[in-house]
Amino acid sequence: MSPHPAAEARDFLARHPEIETVDLLISDLNGVLRGKRVARENLEKAYTQGINLPASVYALDILGNTIEETGLGLASGDADRVCRPLPGTLMPTPWRRQGRQAQLLMAMEEPDGTGFFAEPRRVLARQLARLAERGLTPVVAVEMEFYLVDRERDAAGGIQPPCSPATGERAHHSQLYSVGELDEYADFLGEVQAAAEAQGLPLDTMLKECAPGQFEITLKHGADVLAACDAAVLLKRLIKGVAQNHGVEATFMAKPYGLEAGNGTHVHISLLDAAGENVFADAEGDVLGSTTLKQAIAGLLALMPASVALFAPNLNSFRRFQPGLYVPMAPTWGFDNRSVAIRIPSGPNAARRLEHRVAGADANPYLLLAALLAGIEHGLSGELAPPPPITGNAYDQVATSLTNSWRQSLELLEASEPLGAALGGNFLGVFLANRRAERDQAMQHVSRLETDWYLRHV
Repeated sequence: MSPHPAAEARDFLARHPEIETVDLLISDLNGVLRGKRVARENLEKAYTQGINLPASVYALDILGNTIEETGLGLASGDADRVCRPLPGTLMPTPWRRQGRQAQLLMAMEEPDGTGFFAEPRRVLARQLARLAERGLTPVVAVEMEFYLVDRERDAAGGIQPPCSPATGERAHHSQLYSVGELDEYADFLGEVQAAAEAQGLPLDTMLKECAPGQFEITLKHGADVLAACDAAVLLKRLIKGVAQNHGVEATFMAKPYGLEAGNGTHVHISLLDAAGENVFADAEGDVLGSTTLKQAIAGLLALMPASVALFAPNLNSFRRFQPGLYVPMAPTWGFDNRSVAIRIPSGPNAARRLEHRVAGADANPYLLLAALLAGIEHGLSGELAPPPPITGNAYDQVATSLTNSWRQSLELLEASEPLGAALGGNFLGVFLANRRAERDQAMQHVSRLETDWYLRHV
């Protein structure tokens, strides 16, 4: 006998009598969580009937404005679609209102019950299906960098690092890998850890990154890529919520400070065959991996220029692409080399994997992984071969070639036949219209820098 559709809800509420409300969440085109809040007594209904949200939730820009050029707004009557729960994502949010709230991820459906074409999670599911046809299952781990920022702005109105909870002093130095700074922020990091455990999010490591107030959190590797991206999206919400409890803000902006390191999202990927063997491992023990790994690298390199729009989705994203700050500037690869775009980490041959280092922390995790898996499949299907690996500093050996132009990145994505076929033309139409409209809005804003430089001197 199959379980009741709301069995998960009933079991959860029985185990958590303190829960009063539940947030029903959809991750939009930018990875921003949107949705509805319902009372606990309405949770079962969300499982049995779903909830309605307009399809235009996938037309929203970063400010929450509907981009009509996507065709998902008034042109279609701004019609609703049914959203249904994603099993396994119902969890408490212990940092909110003394633990009396919970959250649940939802997925939007077409009228025929299939996944909604513009939903990033569905776009990722398409890439997983393409690899499954080859008998391959990706294993991924996601690393995300973020800054803690003082709520009080500096004298010029800009953001600044917070004052240490332990010393009261404001940090001005890198202190990369400093355990002392982890100790200073132990209460914040401890609450993040405890909340992640309560939510079943697979946290692996925490470290102090290379700028004042900057940290990195890594999620454990796993063979459920959709769940890994769910965890990445929910971890962002968790970190921001816990930061508020500690009187600071957390930001995943790609480049909060012009002269400091940016925030990246690094993704580790390996591939398992039907027998559970890592096809990136070389039978002879070659540290650079198997032919399959090299084909995957070649495909990622080939599609990297056209994928930049997904790795760097907004105006601030492109501030991060500066030399000397560990951000790849060209499609390059190498063994245990942090100056390249695709790094093959050292370690046992059986655990051979690649690390993709291009995307910012502001990238939508679902679309980032969709682009990476599409690149891997492109390399496998074409049996592509990569150029020789880079030894030493790639910045000194390879000219910058990845675009730092938001406009050009969208043009390159639009012109890419492999990515268009992989991600779907209808989805790309929505994505490109959304990003171009946001760029047009950004171009209407004149910055303080421009008036300081040009007002009196041109």
